[in-house]
Amino acid sequence: MSEELSNQSPLVRLNDVVIGYNPESPLVTIPQMNIYPGEIVAIAGPSGVGKTTLLRTIAGLVRPLSGVVEVCGKSSSDKLPRGEVGYIPQRLGLVRHASVMHNVMLGANAGHKSSWELLPSSTAKKHALEAISSMGLDEKIREPIRRLSGGQQRRVATARTLAQSPLLIMADEFLSELDEGTMAMVLDVVTEYVRESGGALIVVEHDISRAKSMADRMLVIDDGRVNPFITEITSMEVKL
Repeated sequence: MSEELSNQSPLVRLNDVVIGYNPESPLVTIPQMNIYPGEIVAIAGPSGVGKTTLLRTIAGLVRPLSGVVEVCGKSSSDKLPRGEVGYIPQRLGLVRHASVMHNVMLGANAGHKSSWELLPSSTAKKHALEAISSMGLDEKIREPIRRLSGGQQRRVATARTLAQSPLLIMADEFLSELDEGTMAMVLDVVTEYVRESGGALIVVEHDISRAKSMADRMLVIDDGRVNPFITEITSMEVKL
C-alpha cells in the first residue's frame, strides 16, 4: 500500500466483518480491509468460497452476519447516495426485451437524473451515448438485448454502469464470454474511468492469472479467512 493511498479516506472499509447467510456456517471472516480511491482490487478463489457474497455484502444487497461495512462513508445499513455505487452482477440483470439504449439509460438515470425529474436529462442521455460508444456498441443501440451474444450483453451491462458515473464499481466475472481483444478493450476503458474519476473497482475473478494482470491488489479467498495485512500484488499474493 503506497503512502499516497493510505493518506486518503477509504471508499470501502470492512472491520471485523463476518459474511454468509447462516451464522452457524459463515463463509468468510474479514478482520480488516480498506479499498482506496484509484484502486483496482481483484477477489479470486475457487467456486463456492464466498466471492460473490462478499461483493453483494459490500454492495449492501446482503447484510453482514456481524461487523462494520462502510461504503463511500456510509454504513451498509444506510441507503447509499443515489448513483454512487455501480454493480455488474454475474447474471447481468438486463431487461432482455428492451433495447441497448434503454438498458444503458437505466444506469445513466440512476446517476444523472434527480428523483423529481419526469424525463431523462440531456446529461443522462449524453453519458449513455458515450458509454455505449466506449463499449463499441454504436451499431447495436436499438437492438433488443435478447438478440445480442453473451459477450455483447456483458458490454451492455458494463456500459450501463459506466453511464451511471459511480464512485465505486463492483463487477462479478464481468470479463467472461469476451474474446481476448474485446476483453482488453473493456478492461482498458474501465481502468481509465477508475483512474480519472478517483473511484475504485472491485472485481470478482476466478482466473487468478487474469486477476493478477488487471489488479493493483489481489485477494484470494481460502479457508474462510482474510489476511488483515493486504500486500500489493507486485510483492506477493495474499491468501484470505
